[in-house]
Formats: sequence, structure tokens, C-alpha cells
Amino acid sequence: MNRFLCFGSLNIDATYRVAHFVTAGETLAASDVQTFCGGKGLNQSIALARAGGTVFHAGRIGTDGAFLLEALKQAHVNTELVTVSDREKTGHAIIQTTADGENCILLFGGANRCVTKAQADLALDRFGRGDLLVLQNEINRIPYLIKEAKRRGLTVAFTPAPMTDDVHDYPLGETDYILLNETEAGALAAGRGKTESADDLADTLSQMYPAVRFVLTLGAAGALYVHGQARVFQRAFPVKAVDTTAAGDTFAGFFLQSIVAGNHIKQALETAAKAAAVCVTRNGASPSIPSREELCRPAE
Repeated sequence: MNRFLCFGSLNIDATYRVAHFVTAGETLAASDVQTFCGGKGLNQSIALARAGGTVFHAGRIGTDGAFLLEALKQAHVNTELVTVSDREKTGHAIIQTTADGENCILLFGGANRCVTKAQADLALDRFGRGDLLVLQNEINRIPYLIKEAKRRGLTVAFTPAPMTDDVHDYPLGETDYILLNETEAGALAAGRGKTESADDLADTLSQMYPAVRFVLTLGAAGALYVHGQARVFQRAFPVKAVDTTAAGDTFAGFFLQSIVAGNHIKQALETAAKAAAVCVTRNGASPSIPSREELCRPAE
């Protein structure tokens, strides 16, 4: 049975409800504040597990983040490979959300940026050919993890968020799947070709990395799967969004688990789009991620 090793971030999310995003020099009153479990790694682990996957999470937290492990365990994610350090603070994020569901995020890496090669090797030693390594760009050692995973025969899926300049130097051609939004795709393709539209981005990225399977999430415009000359489009399901936090992570988790379950690309995209549509109707990051059973329920 294929297993997922999600090696990624674990964050404490403080989410503030605001009328608009705060601007330079402005003091803005928030109408609400809540604390959630978060981090793209944690979100994707929970999404993979709720989609039906067998998931192990590897990462790093401080002693202030113990409740994040409980959230993973409650979602049936194995946490044996998470290191708890008394020398580092758990990563955290300050998130502003508006009435129309948009968000902006200030991120502090903390323990997420302290992953060692020894910790990476210890985790990878538990997995082999047929298993999937799922990565995001909120931890360090990403290039090492990609190369070591491929050497060991794992399939590698990567989300380049946040999209930083050093991503261009990562061995992206050795990944199997790259899942990213339109902004991240534009930054990755910048200066390499036409980037005016999703189709332009698809052409440019497929030329840059012809062996990689790309999934571009386009918000309300849907999603696009790209592999060489192949294109598969998936429309978004119309809903009233209240918080888009974790929507992309939800999409990624349900898409990858659906592929592992043997479904065709079109079915995997549709399942992922349904899950993301449910996610954005709820507040918070990991609490908003649905289960696969919820997707099977008839609409009320």
C-alpha cells in the first residue's frame, strides 16, 4: 500500500477578522481573533488523511506546539517522525481575513527552519519505492529531501509556497508533481516565456520542466493539470467563501490521494475541487478541511 511522508511545516495560526488588510502606518481594529493549528505541512497531512491516505508527518516544533501533534493524531496522521525541541519556538503565522474570504499571511518559520540532514535521513529511511514524499516551501533542506527521495525511489510532490527566489535553484526537474497557484506559477516562470494567462503559464512551465506534472489552482476560475502537451481543466464549484486559508492545501491533499487510489486525472481534479469548495466555506486552516465522507453526502 502506498504511503505518504509529508515532511513539512507545523504552525500556530493567529487569525484576525478585519474589514480590509492593514496598510503601512495604519492601526486597524480586528472584529475577531482565533487560534488554529496550521502550517502548509500540517494542513496537507490532514487533507491527505481525511481524503483516505496513510500519512506520516515529519517536521519540527518547539515545546509550545504540542497541541499541533494532537490535531495530527486526531486526523489519524502518524507523528512519530516529528521532533520536539526545547531550543526553538514553533513556527507561527499572523493571518488577516476579510468578509469576502481573502487572506494575507505573515509567517515566522521558527523550528520549521531547523531541520537537519540527520532528521531528514531518519524519516526517509522508513520509506521506499512506491511511497510519496510531499513537500512545501516552509521548511529548510528541500533540495536535499528532493534528491534523497528520488535516489530512494519515492515519488515527490512539491508546493513552492512561499515562492522564494531560491526555488529556482531547487532540483525541480527531479520532482514528479508541482502543485501551485497562479501567482506562484507566474513567479516560477518569470523571464522564461509568456505568462499573461494560465495557458501561457502552462506552456512555459511544461517547457522548463517537461517531465513534471503541474497542477495550477486558479481560484474561482478552477484548476489546470499540465504534463507536456496534455491539459486537463477543472471548473471551480461555486460557493460563498468565508476563509480561503488552506484551500490550496486541501486541493493538493485530495488530488494526490485520489491519484494514489488509482483514479484518472479528471476524477482526481474534480474530487480536489469539491474538497476545496467545502474548505473555503469554513473558518480556519486545518479545521476547515473536509473528510472524503462529507464529499459523498448529497447537497442540502
